[in-house]
Amino acid sequence: QVKLAESGGGSVQTGGSLRLSCVVSGWPYARYCMAWFRQAPGKEREGVARLYTGGDITYYDDSVQGRFTISRDAAANSLYLQMNDLKPEDTAIYYCAVVTGYYCYADYEHWGQGTQVTVSS
Repeated sequence: QVKLAESGGGSVQTGGSLRLSCVVSGWPYARYCMAWFRQAPGKEREGVARLYTGGDITYYDDSVQGRFTISRDAAANSLYLQMNDLKPEDTAIYYCAVVTGYYCYADYEHWGQGTQVTVSS
């Protein structure tokens, strides 16, 4: 059974930083895509950062480019999202997700339960 568990959310002021973590278990594939999504109240869920494990190729939404960094620790089966220079519009529930294959904009197959990030002005 595939499980994803996020942690690291919290409340910070504008300009602050947070690091999200996601531990993946029961996932048998070596080459796949991992991603962070977020959903703010009243808005659709959006992908903010994606990573293909074949070479750790990364992709970022324009709204977070230059502020967020996605990375992973293969040995720890973990995905991270370093978030710097946080803004109130970054407030959302953040989810990690995985999907088989190299196309990181496909529909993701497995999701974590989410972790809340709140940025106050």
